[in-house]
Amino acid sequence: MAEAGNSRLPGLLGKLGKMTSIRDTEVLEQSLLRTLGPLLGVLDTSLYRTDEQQNMVRVINYHRSKVIEADGVARMVERVEEVSRLNDLPAEVIALTDNVRLLGKPCTRKVGKELLVAYPLFGGNDVCGYFVFQRDREVQAAEDATIRGVLEVFSNYYALLDISQRDRLTGLFNRQALEGSFERIWRVLGRPDHFAEREDGRRTLPGENYWLAVIDIDHFKSINDRFGHMVGDEILLLVSRLMTQTFRSSDLLYRYGGEEFVAIIAADNAKIARNVFERVRLAIEAHVFPQIERLTISIGYCQAVQDVLPVEVLSRADRSLYQAKQDGRNRTYSYHDLLASGVFQEQVCAEAEFF
Repeated sequence: MAEAGNSRLPGLLGKLGKMTSIRDTEVLEQSLLRTLGPLLGVLDTSLYRTDEQQNMVRVINYHRSKVIEADGVARMVERVEEVSRLNDLPAEVIALTDNVRLLGKPCTRKVGKELLVAYPLFGGNDVCGYFVFQRDREVQAAEDATIRGVLEVFSNYYALLDISQRDRLTGLFNRQALEGSFERIWRVLGRPDHFAEREDGRRTLPGENYWLAVIDIDHFKSINDRFGHMVGDEILLLVSRLMTQTFRSSDLLYRYGGEEFVAIIAADNAKIARNVFERVRLAIEAHVFPQIERLTISIGYCQAVQDVLPVEVLSRADRSLYQAKQDGRNRTYSYHDLLASGVFQEQVCAEAEFF
């Protein structure tokens, strides 16, 4: 058993070396699944992520399968998918991860003739996710040591990467992280299976659509001029925390620069998207801030579609924000509504870069 473990060591070290060369947190998560699955002899592995309230916010599934080519040669095919419908997670997984969270250690649960196994992922001293797999036998001591070691390397490196993608003042994602999100979302929008046929023959997205908003604090310069930059920074921090609390746990929020923020949300339709953004605007308007008391924000947003480049979607949301400012501030404007009402004319962007 020791010799078998030693023979796997060079391969494992090589995988860890590749893992720690990655500069994107979501690619790093996929690399974790690609590393541990083959080591454990399983074809399917999953990574579950939770927020500070222990709500599931992201699930990544990794699957390997053997495919026989036309010439008779067999090869392994990988598929990585992110689950968007978190309300439909298997009950046995929810029950098992609840036990892992409460105990702070790996747990197993019998499912048919196999065992469902879950290991905790730690962020500091708190459980922030779970590594889950299923197979027909118990985890052996050597395997357990390997899993724990890989998860520790992963968690430590993930924390370092995460810090590099965060704004220092607010703790929100920064522009670097926004660019990475653009790449991932547009890959999803461009997948052939992202569309489904309805009975009437029209194409529709089989899950949620993505919407991007640019959010700006109204009259922020006057706050800095009247009260100083220390108060200005405090306002930025408070607004950031209020927005984080008001947006849903699955929504992404970035500090884009100065008093400007970008949000990316998933919503089935335009009405839901508008409700999400309006709820945030109203929450800021209703809050009593220290010294300045009242504060408002303006929001411009646009739907993300595969055949429009990210830079143009961002530009459309920004134009909508500017229109909201022109019309008196403290408003939520949709690019598509402004287009339909004739305020805007359709423009085509031929640029290929994100920023």
